Formats: sequence, C-alpha cells, structure tokens
Amino acid sequence: MAKGEAIAIEAGGREVRLSNPDKVYFPQAGWTKGDIARFYLDCAEAILIHLRERPTVLKRYVDGIEGKPFYQKRIPKSAPGWIESTTLTFPSGRSATELVPVDAAHLIWAVNLGNVDFNPHPVRRVDLDHPDELRVDLDPTPEASWDDVRRVALIARDVLADHGLRGYPKTSGSRGIHINVRIVAEHGFTTVRRAALALAREVERRAPELATSKWWKEERHGVFVDYNQNAKDHTVACAYSVRPVPDARVSTPLEWDEVADVDPAELRIDTVPSRLRERGDPSASIDENPGLLQELLGLADRDEREGLGDAPWPPFFTKQEGEPKRVQPSRARDPD
Repeated sequence: MAKGEAIAIEAGGREVRLSNPDKVYFPQAGWTKGDIARFYLDCAEAILIHLRERPTVLKRYVDGIEGKPFYQKRIPKSAPGWIESTTLTFPSGRSATELVPVDAAHLIWAVNLGNVDFNPHPVRRVDLDHPDELRVDLDPTPEASWDDVRRVALIARDVLADHGLRGYPKTSGSRGIHINVRIVAEHGFTTVRRAALALAREVERRAPELATSKWWKEERHGVFVDYNQNAKDHTVACAYSVRPVPDARVSTPLEWDEVADVDPAELRIDTVPSRLRERGDPSASIDENPGLLQELLGLADRDEREGLGDAPWPPFFTKQEGEPKRVQPSRARDPD
C-alpha cells in the first residue's frame, strides 16, 4: 500500500477516512498510524468510559513521535458536521471549542489528525464548572525509582480509602502512576484542588522519605504528588491512551493487587487489547459509586488551622487569595 493511500474504517456506525495508514509513528517499534487506529478500535468501549462527554485536548504528532507535537484545543473548521464539541472558558478569559468524543468514530477521526493520546478535562459537557473526577498524579523526580512510585501509589490508595474515596490506578505510560477518583460533581475546581492538596500533604506525612507535595522542583524529592493537576484547564492522558514513548506503551488501568509488581514496559499497543479481552477492564466500574470530598476537605480545614495554607498555583493563574509568594525559594528575597 502506498504511503499516501487513504482507507475507510468502520467505526461507531460511520465510515471514517484514515489517510497514510502505513506512515510509521513509532520508528523504533515500527508501529504505524493504522496500528494506532486499530488499537483504539479494539479498546473503544474501555477508553470511552474515560472520554465520553468530556471536552478533550488532542496531542498531535503529525511527523510521528520523534517529531515536535502540538496540543490542539480547538477543533478545526474542517471537522465533519457529526463531530461533537463544547466550548470551555479558561482562567485566562479565552475560550475554545473542544472535541467531545462520544463513540469510536470520534477516536478514529482524531487519529487521522495525528493524535496519539487523548487528554480529557475532569468535567462532562453537561456541567463544565464542577469536576466529577479528582486526579492523583504521581510524578517521580529523576532520582526516584519505579518501586518508589508503586509504594507511594499504595499509600495514596490508603489515604483515599481512609477518607471515604475509592481510587482507580493506572500506569501513566511513562514513569508515573495516575489514580482517578470519581466524585459527585458538586464542587468547583478550586475546592477540588484544595482537597487534592490535602491528600498530597497526607501522603507526604505518611511517607516523608518517599513522597513530596512541594511545588518547586528544587524542594522535591522522591515522588511528587501533583495536586495542581486538579486546577482548571489541566488535563492528563486518559486510561487506554497510547503514549508517545519509543515502545508505544499504553496508560493502562490496574487492579490494586497488580500495582506492587506491575511493569509498564509490558503494557503496550500490542499487548493491552489482548489483556483487555482476557482479563476485563479494571476501571469498568469507575462511574458506579462517585464519592464525596467532605472528609478530604475536613483534612484541609485541619491543615489550615495548624498553619498550612495554600500552596503555589500553576504560573498562568492569577495570584490566588492566601497563595504563598510565587517564586522559587532560592530566588526569594530575604524579608529583612
């Protein structure tokens, strides 16, 4: 098949065009654009649990993963009429009309644009101001080991359970682990972030040698529990997203009893579909019992009474009330 030849793929009750299906996107492993499309078709039911009705940012690699990617928030004007979308307003005051995947056809349409991984917001189209997901992003510092990440994940599981919440773990597809927590959509982004900060600090208290909630990289050690992933306009690659790493790993949901021994190198574009068929989806029940944040917010109240106020926000946010000085500690001027 010639590189420029397009094919039609049946997906979601539609015939979707896929150009250049033989174009290699993963040079070291040899996986092509067509392979990515087939993966998302095979895993469509599972990934749509995490994408359906969510505004989603695309990460496009039009020259393959060794080329320079770009994030695309706004759907192109050339999008077909059946593409679903919604308009979000960001902290900057700007807005964007983003893709809302509702079926497999939307997945293949995105792959045709060069999308590799899907990055949904933690809200549904019906209510863009109240997240229904709290996200725990365990981001290892360069000196941290994979075993450190797994150990911190299990501590985070216990903190969540102790505060009435159930976490669903997944490999990030890179060096970390994500834990998604369905919550009742009753709080705004600022409150959900406050709960996530309280969670991060409690994980740090339980394992101070392994975990940190410190925002500034110069203060971190071990595994950073990134509470700011819950700030508005932050997204992470969703479950069953292919990741742009040389061996085409997949961000893969796990059972908790798999976390201690999981090897992310075994969870790839060529292994995850059979795993899903044979073992089922560990995250299939995530929507069934959304939790409440009251206990984590009570923990935040306690922290604040004891003198722990807010922590730094991402740089594109305006200075928040109660936020500490937004400058890395080594550059802060002596108050005297």
